[in-house]
Amino acid sequence: MTKAKNLAIVCWLVLGTMSPAFSQEKTVLTLDECLRLALSQNPLYLASREKIDGAESQIRQAVANFFPTLSGQGLSNLDKKVFAVTIPSFIPGQPPQRVKLDFTKTYQFTMAFALPLYAGGRLISGLNTAQHNLDSTLESVRQSRNETVFSVKQAFYGCLLAKKFAEVAEEGVTLAEKHFQNVRNLYDVGMASKFDLLRSEVQLANLKPQLIRARNSVETAELGLKTLLGLDLAQPVEVKGELSFQPHEADENELMTKALAMRPEVRQMDYQRSMAGEMLKMAKAAYLPTVAVAGNYNYWADNFNFRKQTWESYYSFNLVVNVPIFNGFINSAKVAESKAALKGLDYSRRGLLDMVKLEVKQAVLNLNQAKESLLSQEKNVEQAQESVRIAELNYAEGLATNLDVSTTQVALSQAKTNYSQALFDYVLSLAQLDKAVGSDGGGIESDTSR
Repeated sequence: MTKAKNLAIVCWLVLGTMSPAFSQEKTVLTLDECLRLALSQNPLYLASREKIDGAESQIRQAVANFFPTLSGQGLSNLDKKVFAVTIPSFIPGQPPQRVKLDFTKTYQFTMAFALPLYAGGRLISGLNTAQHNLDSTLESVRQSRNETVFSVKQAFYGCLLAKKFAEVAEEGVTLAEKHFQNVRNLYDVGMASKFDLLRSEVQLANLKPQLIRARNSVETAELGLKTLLGLDLAQPVEVKGELSFQPHEADENELMTKALAMRPEVRQMDYQRSMAGEMLKMAKAAYLPTVAVAGNYNYWADNFNFRKQTWESYYSFNLVVNVPIFNGFINSAKVAESKAALKGLDYSRRGLLDMVKLEVKQAVLNLNQAKESLLSQEKNVEQAQESVRIAELNYAEGLATNLDVSTTQVALSQAKTNYSQALFDYVLSLAQLDKAVGSDGGGIESDTSR
């Protein structure tokens, strides 16, 4: 029995010393660290970046059209064509002779090349289209980057807000417990009624579920943040930061000008319009002739060996001119299609500019509203704290009721909640303003340059 007990103690000590090695350390997440992780691990953002490689490949394809093409072909003909020729005999009484002739060349090798000399501007327009497509893709990736940065900021600030709500809930429970203990002490000496004691106890019980919900909200917010950062949901994290007020003056006219020049959606639309213009040039180029030079070199023999006298060869060079005459009006239809696409992009750009202006105006209004609300809520918290202090002193002296104390405590919790919400609204409105003008807020090195 003693040996078994000693063995159990040893196992407990060993496991106790090993447990820290198996426990995961918390990852400290500041805002900068969150942005770094998101831009290096967020699957949606990484997927958008892969489009850059595709667009660069299209440029290489367009450049390849300017180079000559060279191809080789080898042929072995197994189906020999044999012709029989009857030759009459020149000797009387002798039958005519049949001679078999094989005119098929059994082995043949061919080298061919072609080089475009003039294509009516199609090749240049194709290269320009690919270049504009790359520029448009880079702006699309920048848009995805800005959206990712905003989403991370929103989730990060949401975690800080959830932690603030949990702190307010804990403070509310602490105040209620303290007040309940004061009422109990007064009740024990006959200075408080049973009703006051029950009321303070009920108030304490009502606050505890709110604390549980607030703590769950913290975990939920952290899960959302870890998803954006590409972290394992089981990875423990510690979100480190503070919701703070940093004064910011917004010049609407300046921001509007900046947004119209920097928004990736606007720049992307401009590049798409340039692409449509090049497509129109390509459609019109179909009316023009094309000029190319081509040539081939042929080498053949009846028997496959490397003796020079058994092989024959010839080569040729050709200047090929192709003049379009009639193709069922398909060229005019393509020109009309390109013009319609170009006009449609003009309308889309006009609508996009109106949307950008609206977003900037809304962002400025939200920022000013959040600033005013924050300043008013800051004073409200100070007043609520003073009200709780006065109510508790008056209750101890019999000058206030239990309801007065409970009311001021609830008001204080609500004031702190409103203040935290106002702080969140303010910092988030700053992030929204950055996104509205096409900026990621600065401080992060761009990874879409080339």
